[in-house]
Amino acid sequence: MSDLTDRLAQGLPAGAVVVDPDVTAAYSHDMAGFCAAGVPAAVVFPETVEQVQHVLRTATALRVPVVPQGARTGLSGAANAVDDCIVLSLVKLNRILEIDPVNRVAVVEPGVVNAELSRAVEEFGLHYPPDPSSWESCTIGGNIGTGAGGLCCVKYGVTSEYVLGLDVVLADGRLLSTGRRTAKGVAGYDLTRLLVGSEGTLGVVVRAVLSLRPAPAPQLALAAEFPSAATAGAAVCAVMEHGLTPSLMELMDAVSVRAVNELGQMGLPESTRALLLVAFDGPDRAAESARVVELCRAAGATEVVPAEDQAESDLLLAARRLALPALDRLGTTMIDDVAVPRSRLAEMLDGVAVIADRHGLTIGVVSHAGDGNTHPIVIFDAADPEQALRAQRSFDEIMALGLELGGTITGEHGVGLLKRDWLARELGPVGLELQRQVKAVFDPLGILNPGKMV
Repeated sequence: MSDLTDRLAQGLPAGAVVVDPDVTAAYSHDMAGFCAAGVPAAVVFPETVEQVQHVLRTATALRVPVVPQGARTGLSGAANAVDDCIVLSLVKLNRILEIDPVNRVAVVEPGVVNAELSRAVEEFGLHYPPDPSSWESCTIGGNIGTGAGGLCCVKYGVTSEYVLGLDVVLADGRLLSTGRRTAKGVAGYDLTRLLVGSEGTLGVVVRAVLSLRPAPAPQLALAAEFPSAATAGAAVCAVMEHGLTPSLMELMDAVSVRAVNELGQMGLPESTRALLLVAFDGPDRAAESARVVELCRAAGATEVVPAEDQAESDLLLAARRLALPALDRLGTTMIDDVAVPRSRLAEMLDGVAVIADRHGLTIGVVSHAGDGNTHPIVIFDAADPEQALRAQRSFDEIMALGLELGGTITGEHGVGLLKRDWLARELGPVGLELQRQVKAVFDPLGILNPGKMV
């Protein structure tokens, strides 16, 4: 221990190496439940790329595992410590290095908070679309590590579509630059895409070149009530089939609507079985919104209420962002993240309801309906071992259902520890073996975030 901390301290600022167990305990895990977390030997806070390289060189020399971390808002255990590791916190590499409005790129360090970047580029009339629900606290490095999504993926896509290039410190301390700053580029294997979503198992991101878009108009939203998941799912399919491109299309079940009302007194309709929120931000947003009103009614909506002004639109979107914290107040939560084809969304929601009934549990569901990404949230009493076991079984059954419906075990939260066993089922033996071989090329000693993903 003393040799490790002494060697780390030689290349880091005073106070950047922390070994106090009361402090390190707070950095031992992210926000995922049911994931083991080890006891780190030290938590380090580098402030420069060179200091990150020093940490990795020291770790390689001493054969010490390294767990990279951002804001620890993740939901898969990907940032959880292992025993005697170095937790490498990147929150102090938090500078926006450049905003280039001509080439529409931003160059940032990994500790930059998502919302801060969004606000910074707005001053140039630009937009960084990926917007996870935790956008006010999650970092760009964490978003890259997990391949994060957000509420507006239906129109704008996920993080991987906005990462043009990366600077990455490898396990042995070498600095790798991938990708480009140009709008196009196909030179060599796409290592940038490989690194996005790799959860710190292949290297440590220290700089990112991000693509920006012109700032859209403010979103115009509507809310539609449905008597069943089937009718709501039919409306989602109709919107997509008719060639409309909403900037947001979110679905909340009755459990999540009630929870949001209790937390925020939002006045959402509690008579609904499924509440669909749809928004547009294009030049024809009023006409597109009117068309969705017609499609929702044709699909069986009992009520469709367009927002009358920007304030009402903002209120509806704020209600959706409150869903996770609102459900979290009802008990211990296990937050799943299963994506299915849009056409099978209703089957997924109905299947989750069956699983909830079978296990005698409350499961609230919020969904990025426009891309089929569901978040079933299992609520239980962690102090009751038998109920916790039922929660774990229901969680697993939800993932099995997603695979049966042609989906994936994670659309945006990542694999981490929480879904490592399920990754093998989705990839199959050949796919899993190839991924392990890729890991070995980047990290032959296996010191980068060991035990995660593969």
